[in-house]
Amino acid sequence: MQIEKHLAEQLRAHAEATYPHEAVGILAGHRKDNLVLQTVPLQNEHQQAHNRYQVNPLAQWQAEAELEAQGLEVLGYYHSHPDHPSQYSETDRKLALPNVNYVIIAVQFGKSHSIQNWRLLEDRSAMEEHPFIETNSPSKETT
Repeated sequence: MQIEKHLAEQLRAHAEATYPHEAVGILAGHRKDNLVLQTVPLQNEHQQAHNRYQVNPLAQWQAEAELEAQGLEVLGYYHSHPDHPSQYSETDRKLALPNVNYVIIAVQFGKSHSIQNWRLLEDRSAMEEHPFIETNSPSKETT
C-alpha cells in the first residue's frame, strides 16, 4: 500500500488527537495500484474506546457511499493502538475480512510511532504484514 506523506500525517494526527482512545477511519483510493488518495476519520463509539473501536454502521455506510460517488474504492481501514505496538491483536484478526488492508498506528504517551499494514490470510489463521510506503507523490508501482 502506498500513501502520500501528508495523508500518513493525517492518520498520525487523528491517532494522537484521540489518544488515549483508539482512532478509526477509512483508507480510500484505487485497488488497481493500492494507492491511498483519501482518508476519512470516523468516530469511535465503543464504551471501551481505550482498547476497542466501534463505528456507527450508518455513518460508515454514508462515508463509504460518498467515497464511491467520488470514484474511489475502500482499500481498507485504520485504527490506533494507544500504548501498544502496531501489531494486530487477536480481536483485530477475528474481525478482519480477506483482501482488505488494516493499518495500525502505535501511539505511545500521546505521540504516534510505528505504522504497519496487515492483511488477513485466506485461512483466517493470522494476518500478514504488507508494505506501508509513504511517498512524496503518487506512484503507479503496486505493492
